[in-house]
Amino acid sequence: MSETPRTEKNTRTEHDSMGAVEVPADALYGAQTARAVENFPISGQPVPPEIVHALARIKAAAAAENGANGVLTAEQADAIVAAAGRVAAGEYDDHFPIDVFQTGSGTSTNMNVNEVLSHLAQRDAGVTVHPNDHVNAGQSSNDTFPSAIRLAAAVAVRDRLDPALATLQASLERKAGEFGDVVKAGRTHLMDAVPVTIGQEFAGYARQVALGRQRIREAAEYVHELPLGGTATGTGLNARPGFANAVIQRLAQETDLTLREADDHFEAQSSQDAVVALSGALRTLAVSLTKICNDLRWMGSGPLAGLAELHLPDLQPGSSIMPGKVNPVLPEATLMVCAQVIGHDTTITMAGASGAFELNVMLPVIGRAVLEQITFLAGATETLATRCIEGLEADADRARTFAESSPAIVTALNSYIGYEAAAAVAKQAVKEGRTIREVVIERGHVERGDLTEAQLDEALDVLRMATGR
Repeated sequence: MSETPRTEKNTRTEHDSMGAVEVPADALYGAQTARAVENFPISGQPVPPEIVHALARIKAAAAAENGANGVLTAEQADAIVAAAGRVAAGEYDDHFPIDVFQTGSGTSTNMNVNEVLSHLAQRDAGVTVHPNDHVNAGQSSNDTFPSAIRLAAAVAVRDRLDPALATLQASLERKAGEFGDVVKAGRTHLMDAVPVTIGQEFAGYARQVALGRQRIREAAEYVHELPLGGTATGTGLNARPGFANAVIQRLAQETDLTLREADDHFEAQSSQDAVVALSGALRTLAVSLTKICNDLRWMGSGPLAGLAELHLPDLQPGSSIMPGKVNPVLPEATLMVCAQVIGHDTTITMAGASGAFELNVMLPVIGRAVLEQITFLAGATETLATRCIEGLEADADRARTFAESSPAIVTALNSYIGYEAAAAVAKQAVKEGRTIREVVIERGHVERGDLTEAQLDEALDVLRMATGR
């Protein structure tokens, strides 16, 4: 009889307050994380790494402060700070496996971070560090996790979204200048209206983005206020006086953000109104981008059966069956991002309303949603600017033809022949397929002296009509 081959055990036994639990042998986390992994096999999507990194930053600052005031030994503090720095840098992202749909306070992920930092401190520095007693000293999941959401969002807005929006704004402003004299038919209700220039439209788009940036920056100021220091219920139990402020000042110095302690910890922990407000500003930007991208699609429609006033860059084949077809893929991709951002805002709104007494219990999904809003908008706007807006070309002749063919240009004659006579001119011109100028002359307005032919030509100058020059 052959002997059964021996295999190494691929788990180790860890203990927590509920007893023993098996943990993967090579995992840096411990029992509480392993229990959470087993309890929440829901989406397969972990808490965003940005939140884990922000938690690690908070733990590092807390350990440094606890070391300075004697709560931790210098060796313990240094070991935690070193471990947290590596986690914050993303070296151990694979060791944070807990599903985002977990306990509503984020306690599982807070303990995941505590356990990993404890393990690393002991492994790398040989220092005894307990995940609760040492890494979590002066803290609670209820104040660290919402603080991490706000910190991660503030960093992402500053480092990713605002630069991307600046790029898009600059691209739109450049096109506004380039298309300043490209006159086209204005459209209201999707019907012909008095002329405008494509440059005027793009200046309006640039202003939308600029205002969106301003709203987001203003909303982000509120997420700079951190709940840290309230511990379990907002009372600050088990946190030394001044502890939270000192930790936040360390974080502010490290991140170069205007971080500050919450004025009222009961408000900051029981509600997430600051994040709801930020999401609202992100939603408003998504609404602006939806309008801009739909305009681009309309103006770029064609090439023969559409408006074709703009030519969007040809980026890829647009059909698996129609040769030569090219689609407005980047505006479409951005529109999908906008739909997702607006959907996430609904999630955040519902989750933000789910505070009960001293705690909001939908924190992980709030964190995931707001960070995806920021990430998606940053990626979409940067790409839209560099791969679409920068390469736009205007068909000035076609656009001017539309402008001069529009019956709406008769509006410029109101002061000479009156509204009703001008309406009659417009209707006849449309019915007979003739120009406004021809019909005005035929109907005798020049002959009767309502206006001279020079005045008629000046009034029907579509560029002058649009710009006043």
